[in-house]
Parts: sequence; C-alpha cells; structure tokens
Amino acid sequence: MDAAEDPAFFTALTEPDGQQFDAWRQQSLLASMEQGSVDWPSSCRNGTCRTCIGQLLDGQVRYEIEWPGLSAEEKIAGCVLPCVAYPCSDLTLKRGSL
Repeated sequence: MDAAEDPAFFTALTEPDGQQFDAWRQQSLLASMEQGSVDWPSSCRNGTCRTCIGQLLDGQVRYEIEWPGLSAEEKIAGCVLPCVAYPCSDLTLKRGSL
C-alpha cells in the first residue's frame, strides 16, 4: 500500500459550526481537534465520563480499547467518544448525542 492509499491523516468536519481539522490516523480525534484549535468539551480522556460524546454523521472510526463508555444502542445510532476514537476515513462529527 502506498502513501496515497494509506494517508497519514483524514479531513474531518464538526457540525453545527463547520470547523475543519486534520484527523491524524495514529491519534485520537480529540487530540487532533485540539491540534487543529477546535473547541470540543472533554474531561477524562479515557472513554468513561462521556463529556466528549458526539454523533458520527459520516465516516468511520476505530477504538483501541475493548469497549468505550457507549451503550450498544448509542453505537448503533452513531455515537462516538472522540477521546478514544481514531479515524479510519474522512468524517463529519456532530457535537453531542442524539
């Protein structure tokens, strides 16, 4: 796989404010947002407090922890925890849950 097929980062967008940032493949979405000067609520940074919860409107993420602090229903609805979610594609993230 060459660099064009395996980019170092993806393009991410937050809603409703329309802020864009580089979502680096090897760091959490929250860390990428902070690097890109995107203001996003956070607290624990380990997937338990849910302060950073958002809804993935478009794209895909992965987790390096076995089960982040989301219910099965929330995961089905597209909720993500940016503090422990890593991008797998370009994405759009909405602040808050459903």
